[in-house]
Amino acid sequence: MRYLIPGFILGATPAFAAGDAFFSLSNTDFVVLLSFLAFIGVLVYYKVPGILTGLLDKRADGIRSELDEARALRDEAQSVLASYERKQRDVKEQAEKIVIHAREEAQESAELAKQEIKDSIARRLQAAEAQIASAQSGAVRQVRDEAIRVAVAAAGDVIAKQLSKDDAAAMIDDAIKTVDAKLH
Repeated sequence: MRYLIPGFILGATPAFAAGDAFFSLSNTDFVVLLSFLAFIGVLVYYKVPGILTGLLDKRADGIRSELDEARALRDEAQSVLASYERKQRDVKEQAEKIVIHAREEAQESAELAKQEIKDSIARRLQAAEAQIASAQSGAVRQVRDEAIRVAVAAAGDVIAKQLSKDDAAAMIDDAIKTVDAKLH
């Protein structure tokens, strides 16, 4: 059956329809058919279909290897992309942690600065209170010294008016004796 179809195709040529002898060398269709069959025979003899199929197989193997390499490269690219995405998430999380830590440090620094300002104000208040107390004790001392000086001056005037020369000489002698006794 397989060989009947090409036979019917070759037999159903326009030359048969015209009624001339098909198998004559004067028939161009027959000569072309013989040339074509000879060409096919030469191709088969030199194994051109095998060479062509070998080349096609080699090309198919090359394409297959290129596809495998492309798949491997795609898989590698996807793994690299996933790695970079993980790294990006890690960097983003780390940046957020740094920002949170910086805010906490800034808040702690602000609290520390507030405390230092309070301490500084307290120290200045204590220094001012100490200066006020010192000035107050100095003023009290000056008032007391002035009062003593006025009292001594007044007592000296009173004593000078009431004391006679003999009593004054006796008091000076007593004072000299007291100083001499206390110094030696």
